[in-house]
Amino acid sequence: MDDKLLDVLACPLCKGPLVYQRAAAVLVCRADRLAFPIQDGIPVMLEDEARTLAVDDPLLAR
Repeated sequence: MDDKLLDVLACPLCKGPLVYQRAAAVLVCRADRLAFPIQDGIPVMLEDEARTLAVDDPLLAR
């Protein structure tokens, strides 16, 4: 993921920041506990495609 693209992207629901999790190939919104997939280098920023994360999911760790 390009750092400049990460600076521009925000959660489509709450407009909050996203955290890039390279190993899982997702962008995580900690506020909404959602993981948006990155497919072929392109973030899929659709709520229907996002995975809801459990409160104790390691992707939410700071």
